[in-house]
Amino acid sequence: MTDDSHRFTGMYDECRQRVWAYVVSRAGRQVADEVVSETFAIAWRRLDDVPEPALPWLLGVARNILRDNVRADARREALAAELRAWTEGDVADQVAERMGVLRALAALAEDDREILMLVAWHDLSPNQAAKVVGCSSAAFRVRLHRARKRLKQAMEDVAEPAPGPARGPHAQGRGQAGQPPLSHVRNLSEEWS
Repeated sequence: MTDDSHRFTGMYDECRQRVWAYVVSRAGRQVADEVVSETFAIAWRRLDDVPEPALPWLLGVARNILRDNVRADARREALAAELRAWTEGDVADQVAERMGVLRALAALAEDDREILMLVAWHDLSPNQAAKVVGCSSAAFRVRLHRARKRLKQAMEDVAEPAPGPARGPHAQGRGQAGQPPLSHVRNLSEEWS
């Protein structure tokens, strides 16, 4: 047995139960074996990085694995919720709303689109987004306020009803080419505020 194998076996024998107990206390028995296995696999690959005593380091690795699993679960749940939203209610209305937003965004200047997308789609705080575009937080907040106003106006412009009678039984209350009614666009623009 090599020195590395001997060290790893000793660490595993000494710490496995405590790592397992830690994972059970945080996430339950159903995931404990998998997380403990992954923790010790990482410890084997990074054996030179494992300090003495090893337990705090191993618990930190297990904690990170649990956190990554929670993030992955949250992403899966968000995707499932989005898919449910697409299958519930009137899909045509949802598509029309999204198309209205996309048309309004396309009508904006590139700088306005970038500012809005950094905050709304990339989920950055105004302070973080200010670093991305290279300005102060105060300047970014002013730009964001102005971009939101321009987006709201663009969404209202996109949702303007077409002159003349509505076409077809489902066109009532809709704008041009199946656009969402103005009330839907206003509600959506409030989400961006």
